Amino acid sequence: MHGSANMKAAAAGVAPALFHFVMIKPTHYDDDGYPIQWLRSAIPSNTLACLNALAEDVRKREVLGPGVEMRLHTYDETNRRVRPDKIVEMIRREGGRALIGFVGVQSNQFPRAVDLAKPFLDAGLPVCIGGFHVSGCIAMLPELPDDIKAAQAMGMSFFAGEAEERRLDEVLRDAYRGALKPLYNYMDALPNLVGEPPPFLPRKHVQRTVGNLSSIDLGRGCPYQCSFCTIINVQGRKSRIRSADDLEKIVRENYAEGIKRFFITDDNFARNKDWEPLFDRMIEMREGEGMNIGFTIQVDTLCHKIPGFIEKATRAGVRRAFIGLENINPDNLIAAKKRQNKITEYREMLQKWRNHGAITYAGYILGFPADSKASILRDIEIIKRELPIDILEFFFLTPLPGSEDHKVLSSKGTWMDPDMNKYDLNHRVAHHSGGMSDAEWEEAYRAAWETFYTPEHIYTILRRTCANKIGRPGTTLSTILWFYLTILYEGVHPLESGAFRLKYRRDRRSSLPMENPLLFYPKHWGGIVVKAFNYARVYLRCKALLKKALNAPDRWTYSDLAIAAPKADEFDALDLYHATTGGEAALKRKYRDDNIRATGHAKAEQATATAAE
Repeated sequence: MHGSANMKAAAAGVAPALFHFVMIKPTHYDDDGYPIQWLRSAIPSNTLACLNALAEDVRKREVLGPGVEMRLHTYDETNRRVRPDKIVEMIRREGGRALIGFVGVQSNQFPRAVDLAKPFLDAGLPVCIGGFHVSGCIAMLPELPDDIKAAQAMGMSFFAGEAEERRLDEVLRDAYRGALKPLYNYMDALPNLVGEPPPFLPRKHVQRTVGNLSSIDLGRGCPYQCSFCTIINVQGRKSRIRSADDLEKIVRENYAEGIKRFFITDDNFARNKDWEPLFDRMIEMREGEGMNIGFTIQVDTLCHKIPGFIEKATRAGVRRAFIGLENINPDNLIAAKKRQNKITEYREMLQKWRNHGAITYAGYILGFPADSKASILRDIEIIKRELPIDILEFFFLTPLPGSEDHKVLSSKGTWMDPDMNKYDLNHRVAHHSGGMSDAEWEEAYRAAWETFYTPEHIYTILRRTCANKIGRPGTTLSTILWFYLTILYEGVHPLESGAFRLKYRRDRRSSLPMENPLLFYPKHWGGIVVKAFNYARVYLRCKALLKKALNAPDRWTYSDLAIAAPKADEFDALDLYHATTGGEAALKRKYRDDNIRATGHAKAEQATATAAE
């Protein structure tokens, strides 16, 4: 009766008393054209959590009018199949109007979002797409690219910017009235986050992740200017942060649902000016109330220079730290405008995290101008010997829409792969600006993973962890297996992986033909059996390595170059400073800066002494 009444109201030109807001976080296609989807995904979508919380606030405030029921529907396609036909059927059955929103759409997810949007448009339902692809293109390009123009021509609306400060209100009002605008552009005004509804996902989403964790953002924006980065051009150069009260509310709401693990999505938490009150609040909850909460954060390579940062981070429950190492060649870092990374700080920073029991992940970009296949493999061997990194993950240098790199190549008319689906950092989408051929660059990427994750080096990492009295050998091994096996057998990057790959024959990319079921199902299920066998084989081998490390007679006295205390002559002896491209120049800059600081301290002490006299 309710749905029938709403349909009659709509037919009469009267706004119905029911409105559906469907929020979909799309995935992207694998190399065979199937959505990358898992029974359990690795990380839940923070954007979906943010928009769900904002939409819940709209509902509570009755923005659409008193008496209008607003129903929220959330889908994360990385761990839940999205059936547009079923959603359309549900809306028609229940009645009312609707908006289909595709949230947090990155460049590699844009083709999938468009494919999913078409059936909704065919059914007469309005569609709006937001996220980094749209925002980045509007921020950095003189005109919209062809893929967005084509989607606009189909009738899709777009949202650029962030939805806080009640900007979502306008979009939902327009959709409810049947007057959705082609573009909502908020790129010129970045919202304040303090006091905004904190991100929250229903437990059903969290339960579909491997680690039963949620993701939250406590700040947006980054002060640096890396040329490959989209963050600074989409979220701004000025950090905008949530308060400690916001954080506590987020944690308590999730904790009440049994969720105790959180991935803080801030691109660089170390640059959050309120990091200390945020950590202090979590320390109070952990140590004062006994709440067993844990966090993964992202930081820069200078975080150890902030007094007390790493100490308080680990007391607050930070168990994993992702570090944007990016490269160990200073010339490459300078070329990418990542001048804040100092290779002379890498060892001290990584050792400090290790000494406080945190597992370290480091991102490493391949394909800078000075790179060659030989230099890449040389550098990885240096890292293995001299830096105590637990997990190293590799990325192609990718001109992402929204980055300075993409803007420069676009302005020059330089070739970039037109298929946005490949812009996942796991595929080459441009030609190398140095001397590598396309084939050499792709070979170097595959070889990088194989070189770092050898059985010998996995054993070395485990020996280092087992020698640490607050290390977590089992967790370290499971993380290594997650990263290595995903690349080796799934062919996708670890950050978009999960447990047990799902494939549906009818969900194949629209530009590709549907496979014959007699071919699809044997290939799919046969592949699962083969992968399961290989998983078990690698797992048992690595489990044996862990047992060997745990039972080693010198377990607690083990040391090697990477974890040994710094020596007075290490700057003269390590390949990190003498075999890398630009390493010696970086070392000279360090000596110069140290001398300047020492001279300044001496002058200050002399002035103080003189004043005292």
